[in-house]
Amino acid sequence: MDILSILVNVAVSFLSTFGYCIIFNIPKRQLVFCGLLGIVSWMIYYTMTYFSLSEVLATFAATCAIVLLSRVLSKLRKCPVTIFIIPGIIPIIPGSLLYYTAYNFFTGDMDACGRYGFLTIKIIFAIVFAIIVVFAIPMKRKKKSKT
Repeated sequence: MDILSILVNVAVSFLSTFGYCIIFNIPKRQLVFCGLLGIVSWMIYYTMTYFSLSEVLATFAATCAIVLLSRVLSKLRKCPVTIFIIPGIIPIIPGSLLYYTAYNFFTGDMDACGRYGFLTIKIIFAIVFAIIVVFAIPMKRKKKSKT
């Protein structure tokens, strides 16, 4: 993992998340935060897979971090949590795996289709399970004053 590779990954993950936010009309004051969440999710995923950990585990860890940070940012920035969660997980969505699944299906390579399809489903379930797990953690609420 050289410094140029890291810088390229940081820049591309920020710009892709930022571009997604612009296309889907995320409020302008949240764009930089969403871009930073994209960097965090991709770098966690990239680092874990670089050290030969499973793609599913890397996706789960990155999604947990994003959901936790999104919950904190939504409190600090006073906006819905989905504004941060959805752009934050964009860099780790298994789009290429879905493409390879469909490609192998249409070319008749059912073994590869099954491998890619099963991995795609595992990664999607890892994302969903991470969101459920982190949302199950109670957040501290401010106490209401009695006046």
